[in-house]
Amino acid sequence: MAGRKDPADRPADDLSVHELIDGPTEIISTRGLDAFRRAQAEHDAASYDLSVEATHDLSGLDQETTRDLSTLDEEATRDLSGRRGPRLRTRVDLPRMPASGPLYRRALLGALPGLGVQRATEPPSVELATSGVTVDRAHLADYDRVCGFRLSDRLPATYPHIMGFPLSLRLMTAPEFPIALTGVVHVGNRITVRRPIGADETIDFHTYAENLRPHDRGRQIDVVLVGSVGGEEVWRGVSTYLGKERSPGGGEGRGKGERPAPPAASARWRVEPRVGTDYARVSGDHNPIHTSRLGARLLGFPRPIAHGMWSKARCLAALENRLPDAYTVDVAFKLPVPLPSTVAFSATPAWDFALHDSHGRPHLSGTLREV
Repeated sequence: MAGRKDPADRPADDLSVHELIDGPTEIISTRGLDAFRRAQAEHDAASYDLSVEATHDLSGLDQETTRDLSTLDEEATRDLSGRRGPRLRTRVDLPRMPASGPLYRRALLGALPGLGVQRATEPPSVELATSGVTVDRAHLADYDRVCGFRLSDRLPATYPHIMGFPLSLRLMTAPEFPIALTGVVHVGNRITVRRPIGADETIDFHTYAENLRPHDRGRQIDVVLVGSVGGEEVWRGVSTYLGKERSPGGGEGRGKGERPAPPAASARWRVEPRVGTDYARVSGDHNPIHTSRLGARLLGFPRPIAHGMWSKARCLAALENRLPDAYTVDVAFKLPVPLPSTVAFSATPAWDFALHDSHGRPHLSGTLREV
């Protein structure tokens, strides 16, 4: 950006909200979009190919033959974008959980000039689902160690997010998803645990996107992931993502204002560089901004940053011995956590908690409420 100091030339801890959301913003061409739709029209629902190699417009599915009417209650199918009012989503059942690696490669290829497609102006009218997902106990133990949870047969609140994330990733890498995955920023996450989930239970997942809305630096969208056991919803996660877009005049800068004093820290944690690679291994989220110095620099950071969901999980691990059986935990991701760095954790008796850096700037703020 002209006239702006390169982040690599500043001290590594000097990160602002602007750095958090200033990823590369590509103008994706319309080339190829008509070809995708023509190719899709040649296939009926029975021969529909859901492999990652096939790039297609999921909205082209025959809704009369593939819609699962049992899932189409008013709340679950409402389009919250405010553009057209209520509309229905097509449910697509996948035979297995997608692999994350090919999906990330697909997203990177889609960001290359001339290879992308024009982004939609509303959430996709599709809901992806897969059933019979089981827990790998060795993987669960590895996840617990990386995030600081005690080893247990009860799933941490953030673990179903890891289990179902490839399904959401498959939705977000579809050509009709309105925000490009490259450069997207995870700005918030809300999880509701209806009851404790045991490691011996089998979970069915479905995911969809809703509530596409403007933001002063682009657009935001919510990606909903729901976990059910025996037809009963036991877990729900809502991840809010921001896609930065250029607007006429470049938008107004945010004033720093007067920052309130941070609460007294109840713990300080040293976050080492291996947190990025360890969490990538157990989560499947191999975004290079978390694991590679070069990848981080390409996205405007002098060094890798910790995953936001690791930060949330680490905070919940610190509260683990006091957590109720059913609750909603909502966090806003503020400034990124550079690797390495030292963070201060604080929590109140009212279940509010936060992470701050050594200067008192917030990395994360959260609330937890019983349901």
